[in-house]
Amino acid sequence: MGRRNAALEALVSPVGGEPPQPNCRSCGHAGLRLVLDLGRVPLANALLTAEQLHEPEDRFPLEFYFCPQCALVQIGETVPPQRLFRDYAYASSFSDTMVAHARALVERLIGDRGLGPDSLVIEAASNDGYLLQFYRARGVPVLGIEPAANIAELARAKGIATLVEFFDEELAGRLAAEGRFADVIHAHNVFAHVPDPNRFVRGIKQVLKAGGVAVVEAPYVRDLIAKLEFDTIYHEHFSYYSASAVEALCRRHGLRICDVELLPIHGGSLRLFIAHADRPASVRVTDLLTQEKSGSLLGFDYYRDFGDRVGHLKKQLMALLWRLKDAGHRIAAYGASAKGSTLMNVLGIDGRLIEFVVDRSDLKQGRFTPGNHLPILAPSALADHRPDYVLLLSWNFAAEILAQQDDFRQRGGKFIVPVPEVKVV
Repeated sequence: MGRRNAALEALVSPVGGEPPQPNCRSCGHAGLRLVLDLGRVPLANALLTAEQLHEPEDRFPLEFYFCPQCALVQIGETVPPQRLFRDYAYASSFSDTMVAHARALVERLIGDRGLGPDSLVIEAASNDGYLLQFYRARGVPVLGIEPAANIAELARAKGIATLVEFFDEELAGRLAAEGRFADVIHAHNVFAHVPDPNRFVRGIKQVLKAGGVAVVEAPYVRDLIAKLEFDTIYHEHFSYYSASAVEALCRRHGLRICDVELLPIHGGSLRLFIAHADRPASVRVTDLLTQEKSGSLLGFDYYRDFGDRVGHLKKQLMALLWRLKDAGHRIAAYGASAKGSTLMNVLGIDGRLIEFVVDRSDLKQGRFTPGNHLPILAPSALADHRPDYVLLLSWNFAAEILAQQDDFRQRGGKFIVPVPEVKVV
């Protein structure tokens, strides 16, 4: 048991003994408070080829901070976005949940906002066109902006005009100079990926029509903390938002949140409707801002015991995995996801416990996970190799994956769901 306990001791650094703090990404405040130190880990989506397995692998600090000035939660390290996103292995279309989610939103916005052939919809980080394809099918002009050239090509193959660029104020200025103003700007699961949110929001301000709306979806930091979603912390996620932090950011640049919805997707997300500052805020916005203030989300005490709670969950999960392994059970994992990379590298889960990882994305199959170098196979490997247990790393798509793997479960296979609590299903 010594090998296991020694690894667990160093997993979570408690608050205190803090390293030098960076300045806040949003307001510039110099007094950030350390919430959690997850150590040095590899980049979560830096999947390896067989030829790269013997090459040195970079690791970076992963420290989680709270800003007492504007309430933005953020990591301290800034890995250059060009390194993180120029060659990307995630395509949203591989998730049925994400595609259905996008279709429903597009149909709603077309109806609510009367969008048609004279409109323009722009999406920042448009990925493989999983969302814009539904506008295009209804005759609404679209423009995708996607920094990963390999993923942009997938969108172009669907007939979606796509710029291989990062969305920021510079690009928005060029679009505005060309007279390309948006009725709707989508930014889904990209706001957290922006190292300088001020440049991003200034870009929205420049290219959004007077009556337009930006629809932003991002993981909700309140759910992250409440549900122990520590594996959502990785280097691509620079910031972790509350509505209050976004409102302060928007106000700084002549925008405001005019409406908000709470979504269950990705373990709990905010859907924010952002407009120019002359647009009134809905009752839902004022109610949520009040809830965040009264619920202490804007103070450090809300985050103070997060590290201890995560440490307890980690010990539970590792004890279960070792107990199953020691009993002779074979264990695989599902989902070569970024959150899976954080979970495995922080806990020290490697080939001693897990034989392989499966994933639906053929962009990932045949490669190896960062840090622990597990082979990534197609989901059919579960039927071929018949492990007894599967650690569900992509727990945010649990319902979809469990339904897809009903045959595996009918044959006696079990899934281990690690977050928000360790359970076997």
